[in-house]
Amino acid sequence: MSNWNEYLQLLAGLVSVVNPIGAIPTFMALTAARTNEDKNRTAVVCACAVFMVLQIALLAGEPILNFFSISLPAFRVAGGILILLMGLSMLHVNQDRSRHTPEEHAESYDKESVAVVPLAIPLLSGPGSISTTIVYGHMGHSWLHYGLVTLVILSISLIVLVALLIAPKIAKAMGSTGINVVTRVMGLLLAAIAVEFIAKGLTALFPALAVT
Repeated sequence: MSNWNEYLQLLAGLVSVVNPIGAIPTFMALTAARTNEDKNRTAVVCACAVFMVLQIALLAGEPILNFFSISLPAFRVAGGILILLMGLSMLHVNQDRSRHTPEEHAESYDKESVAVVPLAIPLLSGPGSISTTIVYGHMGHSWLHYGLVTLVILSISLIVLVALLIAPKIAKAMGSTGINVVTRVMGLLLAAIAVEFIAKGLTALFPALAVT
């Protein structure tokens, strides 16, 4: 990528699509009967799983697209549409079934560990965050580029870790209304990023749409 603003945009985009604040109510519900030690362990494992999923998407995304003969512009448009739907869902504070279905939520109460599934996958590092990582990962091929994107992914994982570790304090301070407000703001930011994804993808697919 050509400048630092692209990496800041990636950070803002991933924070919005991962939305660790919005995941706090689910985290607290799934760990309500657990000890504080178990809750902290769940938060650590979840953050590590988020990092691993996004890092795998960064390193393996391009080979996977090449294997299926999918061009980056086409994937950008498809990912942009998915992210736009997620952003619109967040604006209305609706549950996004692409991240976490009600059936998965019900099953998770019976699981011994909820850190990886459903918290990390697909609630936090779901299709939207994976698509965002793959698209930005394609914007450069130098070791510096991959190192900086990895640093962004690590930052996201640390944000998830901190948010889950202090989830009860955040929930108490913000309340459901405050969490919904943050979710709506992130949804608006996510929708704007999705529109840019779609616009750039369509311009690459149909050069005639580009403004000269």
